[in-house]
Amino acid sequence: MGSSNSSPEEKRVWLSKGFTIVEDTVYIGLGLLLAGSSIVLLVTGVFSFGQSLFTRSLSTNIVPLLDRILLILLFVELLYTVQVSFREHALMPEPFLLVGLIAVIRRVLVLTAEFAEVHDQSELLFRHLIVELAVLTFLIIALVASLFMLRKRGVKTVAERST
Repeated sequence: MGSSNSSPEEKRVWLSKGFTIVEDTVYIGLGLLLAGSSIVLLVTGVFSFGQSLFTRSLSTNIVPLLDRILLILLFVELLYTVQVSFREHALMPEPFLLVGLIAVIRRVLVLTAEFAEVHDQSELLFRHLIVELAVLTFLIIALVASLFMLRKRGVKTVAERST
């Protein structure tokens, strides 16, 4: 296969297989990193939740806990996206749109939880928050519309392909 008598087609096939191996190796590495990070976040989140319950400070620590839960969900969706890319050897738009949607919703929830603190501090900070929330709202609408159009257009979801 490595001789100089190899046809250009054989070289392309060999090179393509090499790139596929590299791609799979990177996906496996990313998957392991995301899985490990998710587990660490989950374990520390459980400990933080338990500590907040024990010290009766859950109401003051609920926003950081919610932020951590949404971050874990984001990591799990990213892991799913890596899994789909590894399995399909193609970039599917749906998982990326879902990851973006989770990230935007996470930011909206954190901003609204901080809303009361910002309103009391300064008018300029409050206006900045309102503008950011408006932009994030528009982004949520755009992402949901994109997901809806993908489904309406007949693009099969990853879950439908694997059945």
